[in-house]
Amino acid sequence: MISRILVGLQFFFIFLMVLPLDTQTQHPYVGIFITLVGLVIGLLGIYEHKSDNFNIRPAIKENCELVTTGIYAYIRHPMYLSVLIGMFGIVVIYFTYYELALYILLFVTMFIKMFYEESLWKCHSPAYIEYMKKTKRFLPFIF
Repeated sequence: MISRILVGLQFFFIFLMVLPLDTQTQHPYVGIFITLVGLVIGLLGIYEHKSDNFNIRPAIKENCELVTTGIYAYIRHPMYLSVLIGMFGIVVIYFTYYELALYILLFVTMFIKMFYEESLWKCHSPAYIEYMKKTKRFLPFIF
């Protein structure tokens, strides 16, 4: 149930953020570039998954495999990073305090989702604990 709530909140905040509500663009080219960087990171993450292994919810699917190759060899949550970078690009394009507040709410939601998923993986797979020692959450070698 918590998985669905977190995903629902994530998409709710994203939906509100992409509705510029007649807002004038601030830095469209910079924002588009940032959003494209997020998209590339997301595509690299998706590329490493088998089609039946990918899950948008922070829940462990039956017969799932821990992915540790490609971008996952450096960071544990490239899909979350992708969303956060991509949506930051939207904030840059349509900067208002409303957009910034929504981004902060999205950021908090994604962090809760990430920690929840990690707690599930720790219980599901001892290999995940070893994987955590070798990788960072978002930024290689940093965090």
